[in-house]
Amino acid sequence: MRKIILLFFLPFSILAQKFSTTEISRFEAQSKRVSIIRDNWGIPHIYGKSDADAVFGLLYAQCEDDFKRVEMNYIEKLGRIAELKGESELYNDLQIRLLIDTTEAKADYQKAAPWLKKLLNAYADGINFYLYRHPAVKPAMLTRFKPWYALLWTDGSIGAISTADLSIADLKNFYSGSLVSAVAVPKNPEQQTGSNGFAFSPKITQSGKAILYINPHVTFYFRPEVQVVSEEGLNAYGAVTWGQMFVYQGFNQYCGWMHTSSNVDVADMYAEKISKKGDKYFYEYEGALKPVTEKKITISYLADNVLKQKTFNTYFTHHGPIMGKRDDKWVSLKSYNRSIVSMIQSWKRTKAKGFEEYKQVMALKANTSNNTVFADYKGNIAYWHGNYIPKRDNQYNWAKPVDGSIAATEWKGLHEVDETVHLYNPVNGWLQNCNSTPFSVAGANSPKREDYSSYMAPDGENFRGVNAVRVLDREKKYTIDKVIAAGYDTYLSAFEILIPALVKTFERDVKQNDSLYTQLKAPIEVLKAWDYHSSENSVATTLAVEWAQKLSPVIQRLYIDQGETDQVENTKRFAANADIAKFMPPLVTVINDLNKKFGTWQIPWGELNRFQRLTGDLQTKYNDNEPSVPVGFASALWGSLPSYNSRYYQGTNKRYGVGGNSFICAVEFGEKIKAKSLLAGGESGDPTSKHFKDQLLMYTKGQFKDVYFYKSDVIKNAEKTYHPGE
Repeated sequence: MRKIILLFFLPFSILAQKFSTTEISRFEAQSKRVSIIRDNWGIPHIYGKSDADAVFGLLYAQCEDDFKRVEMNYIEKLGRIAELKGESELYNDLQIRLLIDTTEAKADYQKAAPWLKKLLNAYADGINFYLYRHPAVKPAMLTRFKPWYALLWTDGSIGAISTADLSIADLKNFYSGSLVSAVAVPKNPEQQTGSNGFAFSPKITQSGKAILYINPHVTFYFRPEVQVVSEEGLNAYGAVTWGQMFVYQGFNQYCGWMHTSSNVDVADMYAEKISKKGDKYFYEYEGALKPVTEKKITISYLADNVLKQKTFNTYFTHHGPIMGKRDDKWVSLKSYNRSIVSMIQSWKRTKAKGFEEYKQVMALKANTSNNTVFADYKGNIAYWHGNYIPKRDNQYNWAKPVDGSIAATEWKGLHEVDETVHLYNPVNGWLQNCNSTPFSVAGANSPKREDYSSYMAPDGENFRGVNAVRVLDREKKYTIDKVIAAGYDTYLSAFEILIPALVKTFERDVKQNDSLYTQLKAPIEVLKAWDYHSSENSVATTLAVEWAQKLSPVIQRLYIDQGETDQVENTKRFAANADIAKFMPPLVTVINDLNKKFGTWQIPWGELNRFQRLTGDLQTKYNDNEPSVPVGFASALWGSLPSYNSRYYQGTNKRYGVGGNSFICAVEFGEKIKAKSLLAGGESGDPTSKHFKDQLLMYTKGQFKDVYFYKSDVIKNAEKTYHPGE
């Protein structure tokens, strides 16, 4: 039963609470304890008396750069997107409401330790002071930020919701009663997210000091670059997701941390045995019937400038919320999608003074979505595959729903850090992870699969991992510049399998007197002569990428579950069974499409593959008639270490980048930090700012800027110094 209520849709600004004189006095007093220095790239360096002062300044500075993105991240985590975007977002909001309980977040805030409560208060005050000082800024919804909002995230990657194999389609099928199909492959299969992280020990660096390479792959403009410093020992530099109060991927004067997305099993599905007595539901557990918990969740959505409401009667067992139905059984989800411990871990990470302290932070075991690549000033390098990993009975396949009626399928606590897949200071001197298997993290010196439970590392190999292992083993005297060069290797390792199979099929099966032979002979020769590196001037890259996108979805699947075949093996099998029907029609389509759009199929990759930044809108519209610049990088899906995900838009003949390399940084540790970094476009989300796209051309070339870590360098390169509110 759905209850629908009509509400008048009033501008949110009318409903806004004004800040009290007490609040304003508190804001202004704290602002005097904070200095923000913007360097010549617009990067904010925030200096506070206390950690809380630094957090206050950090959030104020983020709002200056892009308040819209700060706000939208919290609207999403509150499960209120439908209030802005309409009924199409109802089930996305319902998923969030089922998995992230705001009541629990509020309770966690109330019982937080005094030091943490100060930080949470400062987080909210920093944003609210910005809104107070900028009355012309009209929030889409959130006119007053609450301290507990910061506790809605698990571990820092705001999109990291663990739902096992349960989709929005499953949720909608169960709670709406109308059947919809789950989408097996994304509409734009190249739009894979992920990251690369590399670490180099002193034994293979020219300086004899450890180097860390930080290379997250996310949606463009997803994270700004910041530095936060306090007189309480905080001095962290790196990237924050908009609205975060801590540096998510970065470094301090002692060590650095890079997170890659993990496929470790952290959420499980339980097939529940449900019965009904009267109007109440029960589920079977260890031979007894237990009542199903029912909870009404009301979600507002926008329709014709009116807010309407739908109320869902939702269900829970002790495992968690019912999220769908499989084989006619209700399926509940056990997960860990919000925790105050995750916030504590994320904060303490930024103040770790080296390897031993970082291991203590890892022992909190609250990071559900990340692998970690690490380096420190003493020359240690380390890798951890996941962090929060429940103990389970190995006789079950945890990638599938397990029997919820028996105690044997319950989690049995968490694995200790040293029980998880990890590696410290390997003899080869380097570590890598590219969202790939941990069993190639150090090449031949990697951990062994047979030593670990399969649910700890279901991740298979991918083509970035293949390329990284090949590239990193070449150099024995790494410098920051050589690390960057390695990170920008454009070899597309997928095509060393696919192109020879294509050429072989063409030469073996296509007859010379056939019209297909005449049409494809020249393109095949271009591909046959290709070295598999993408570049702006490469016609072969255009042909290969456009063609591969039209092949079997099995070669485009990056993440896998327990017992499944990985991307590399799937591609090898696909290529081994190549025939005309699989390989030639997609290439013909590419040739015809290019001829139709451009009058020739001989289109260099950079002419097709573009970077365009015109507005600060959250949903950018791309236009072939507006200025753009060529990009020689390709999607990480095909093995490119510098990831550049691009796609076509309605009305465009060219592809425009939407994600991939975002904040990239190489940092060398030692007596003094040395680092270089790069952002996609620029620091500011304001098109009128000179820092909106001052790094745009550099980004397309992989040209890095120097990081100003020490205050003396910041002052030398200062563009503006001020207190928040000035």
